Amino acid sequence: MGTFFLIEGIMQNFIHPTAQVGNETTIGSNCYIDANVTIGANCRIGHGVIIHPDSIIGNGVRIDDHTVIGKLPMRAAASALTKDEPLPGCTIGENCIIGTSTVIYRGCVIEQKVLVADLASVRENVSIGEFTIVGRGVTIENKVAIGKRCKLETECYITALSEIGDYCFIAPEVTFTNDNFMARTKERFKYHKGVTMKTGARIGAYSVIGRQCHIEEQAVVDGGILWANCWLGREAHVGASILGRHCHVGRNASVAGGTVLGDKSVLTDYTRIESRG
Repeated sequence: MGTFFLIEGIMQNFIHPTAQVGNETTIGSNCYIDANVTIGANCRIGHGVIIHPDSIIGNGVRIDDHTVIGKLPMRAAASALTKDEPLPGCTIGENCIIGTSTVIYRGCVIEQKVLVADLASVRENVSIGEFTIVGRGVTIENKVAIGKRCKLETECYITALSEIGDYCFIAPEVTFTNDNFMARTKERFKYHKGVTMKTGARIGAYSVIGRQCHIEEQAVVDGGILWANCWLGREAHVGASILGRHCHVGRNASVAGGTVLGDKSVLTDYTRIESRG
């Protein structure tokens, strides 16, 4: 049996006998720490926190109230990407901050000094680089790689199978997609792919980025809608515009707000489409 701690005669903690807790770590009330969990020194665990088996928490980590670490994914009968497969324990690096009511799944690797804010959800097989900020209510689906020193702001949605490079910025309410078939036909499985952002790329608020879009280094999408398979070259800029499928915007090209480009439109390097306003 594990160890129970009775607090004020009402709430209890459970720490499995195989769990290891470092020196000077504090644990709030009503927490459950499961088998083979390792918690480093000088951590602060809030009230009602659940840490599932095999999770590794580095030194100096803060985990706020009612958060779940190392959750197993659920697989619906019709799930497209979730598979029944063994997953390693969740790993959270040193000096991270994990907010209240956050859920981080088994199989995640979060490097040092990452902040994951309140109500965020980070699915299995996700990696997050050091010093990255994941804002309040952000959803990161499975099989996503996020680089270092990125900023993902409030309630953006990062679809499965996406890749986000170092120093990227994603504003509030941005949506990534990976399925143009909207769950119809088995053919969709051949085309499942998220969004790729290279180093320093930025996406402004309320943008929608379609399946297999590729945004090169330092490129900007400022409130635009990109349909599937668009490609933006290095330092390209797309304003509040709509780009059809398979559009190509070359290096340092610029598309002003209010522009609509049809499918397979091509802008060569340094081309500019000016605003008519």
